[in-house]
Amino acid sequence: MKNTQNNIAYIDAANLYNGARASGIDLDYARFRVWLREKLGAQIAYLFIGLVPKNSRLYVMLQKAGYILVFKETILNGDGVPKGNCDADLVLRAVRDVFETNYDKAVVVSSDGDYASLVEFLMEKNKISMIVSPSNKCSLLLRKTRSPIIFLRDIRPLVKSRDEKAPDVDGTT
Repeated sequence: MKNTQNNIAYIDAANLYNGARASGIDLDYARFRVWLREKLGAQIAYLFIGLVPKNSRLYVMLQKAGYILVFKETILNGDGVPKGNCDADLVLRAVRDVFETNYDKAVVVSSDGDYASLVEFLMEKNKISMIVSPSNKCSLLLRKTRSPIIFLRDIRPLVKSRDEKAPDVDGTT
C-alpha cells in the first residue's frame, strides 16, 4: 500500500553510504528512493552530498533515481580523501522548509547524533515522521529524542542491490 503523504526526506549521503557499507548492505539507491516514496510518503528526497567532480556519473544516476542533490564543496583531509560536511546544510534546509514549504512530515536519514536537535525541533513543530538509521549503531542522542526509528538492516531485502548475495548463501557471513 502506497503512502500518499506529502513528506520530505533529508538524507546525509555520507552517513547513508558508510552506514550501509558497515552493515554489509550493497544499497540500491533507486530502490531506496522508491521505498522512501511508497512507504514513508517522501515525495521529495534531498540528498546532501560532497561535490567531487570525478563522481559526475554517480550524481546523474542519483538524480535519475529521483533525488534532489544538494552539493557541498569538498576539501581533502590529511590522507587526501575528500571531505564535505553537509550537516549544517541539511539542518538549515529542514528548518527553512518548516517555515517556507507546505509539506506534512520530515524523514531524517542518518545515524548521526548531531541531528538530535533538529529532530527535537521537528517534533516540537509536529513535523517528524521517522528517522531512518543507516547504521546498526544509531546515536544515543537520536534514540533519546523518542522519534520513531527504522534501521536500514530491517528493510534490507527491499533496498539491497539485486546483485547482493544473501548472507550465508555460500557458508560465509
